[in-house]
Amino acid sequence: MTVADHKSSRRELALRKRHEWRTLLKHPASLIMRLSAYFAAILTVGVLLYLLVHNIFRGIPHLNADLFAWKYTSDNLSLVPALINTLIMTAFALILAVPIGVGAAIYLVEYSQQTSKIIRVIRLTTETLAGIPSIVYGLFGSLFFVRFLGWGLSLLAGTCTMAIVILPLVIRSTEEALIAVPDAWREASYALGAGKLRTVFKVVLPAAIPGILAGIILATGRIVGESAAVMYTAGSVPEIPGGQNFLHDPVRTLAVHMYVLSSEGLHPGSAYATGLVLMVMVLILNTLSRYFAKRLRVKAGQKDANE
Repeated sequence: MTVADHKSSRRELALRKRHEWRTLLKHPASLIMRLSAYFAAILTVGVLLYLLVHNIFRGIPHLNADLFAWKYTSDNLSLVPALINTLIMTAFALILAVPIGVGAAIYLVEYSQQTSKIIRVIRLTTETLAGIPSIVYGLFGSLFFVRFLGWGLSLLAGTCTMAIVILPLVIRSTEEALIAVPDAWREASYALGAGKLRTVFKVVLPAAIPGILAGIILATGRIVGESAAVMYTAGSVPEIPGGQNFLHDPVRTLAVHMYVLSSEGLHPGSAYATGLVLMVMVLILNTLSRYFAKRLRVKAGQKDANE
């Protein structure tokens, strides 16, 4: 693009925006809605930046080598065992919940009759479960996994509870991603002779991967930031599980570690440092998820081009 073309496009964009604002001024309701949306966006970003800056300035001065020691003691208040436990629980919970959630969403969107009352009840139940407070899941996990099944406070009980917590979120996000795929793509696949299963896994799912991964990212953040449900089911032992029965060892996650430090009132600086590490970990996980989502989209596009 030449310099003249660039200037012309900028001039056209400015004229279009000016015309848009003139139209909004003629319709006060639309103008109010536009300004309200801008205000909500600015307020959201402002609150997020305040939390980030506040946590950074309060947490960085308390980051030291003792905080990253391999074993926790009452002197070093190490967060490494809690960090490793959080990663283990996140991985296991996603391994349990994602296949079940994606499979359920595929059935609800691709195979079920949308007018069926049972399907409506399932969707209503899923939406209801997504809004239940996490402490209710914690009480359920404590009664069922910890006591009824006899697992006790353990990594296994906490993992299964967190898998149930994120399952409605995975189902709903996958449903929305599958619904967003144009029906014309399915019809084109059928016209080329592909069956239902091949169409779902070769056409629909690759196109829905960004939306599915967005739900998985939200689910990951839910697991990492959860404390109440984990305390009721996994316990609060700041040690890395080991041995053949490591799944039955009680553990402490980063969110629980931060809660314990802040509730004691003796180590507020270490609590802020733990919160900062927690934020960085969530940022890294989200970045990696987006990177792999982009790679999968590129591979899917190259494969379609080759075919």
